[in-house]
Amino acid sequence: MRKLSRRQKENLKKTKNIVYSNIEEAIEVLQETATAKFIETVELHVNLNIDPKYADQQLRTTVTLPHGTGKTNRIAVLTNEANFEEAQAAGATIVGNSDLINEISQGNINFDLLVATPEMMPKLAKLGRVLGPKGLMPSPKSGTVTTTLTDTLVEFKKGKFEYKADKSGVVHLSFGKVNFTKSQLIDNLTALYKSIEQNRPPGVKGRYFKALFICSTMGPSVQLDEAAFG
Repeated sequence: MRKLSRRQKENLKKTKNIVYSNIEEAIEVLQETATAKFIETVELHVNLNIDPKYADQQLRTTVTLPHGTGKTNRIAVLTNEANFEEAQAAGATIVGNSDLINEISQGNINFDLLVATPEMMPKLAKLGRVLGPKGLMPSPKSGTVTTTLTDTLVEFKKGKFEYKADKSGVVHLSFGKVNFTKSQLIDNLTALYKSIEQNRPPGVKGRYFKALFICSTMGPSVQLDEAAFG
């Protein structure tokens, strides 16, 4: 059995078998136990009382965090040439039409998010097998199919992103970096909780949240009581 390091043992003392009902204390512990030699990402993992195989128990929506995620997204825009200048001015990393489709079909995906205007969607149909598994296929529901490019790109640059529950009903989300201030992390975490709560699937019966945990990339899990969010 692998021996725990001194750092790991100290971290476990602060987190093992403890359920925090105060969000400020939980964030403090999260930051204290993030002791890696790089700036760690902070994550929220929520186990929900849902069964996504049923249409009325699926969770898939978007959220904009008040302070962003700390990650700079490379955004590609697929549109007609008349919109190229607007997309570039709004912060798109890559802008194209047929040339961009060819690049994607060859497996050259140098972006984290793909936004498209409606008239380009029929051309993207053949790329479903490439983009779908990576979660990059544009869709109106996620806000990545749009006629208002500037507004859409500004929102995603601010930190808007899509999330969904996995097959076991668990949501995995990043909500910042450990070098964010405590108040920034609290704001972002609260925004995520409220988003999940407000998008409760109609088929859910009884209790919705089963367990909530936050952690840093290399740190231990910190369990939160739902009461921490008031």
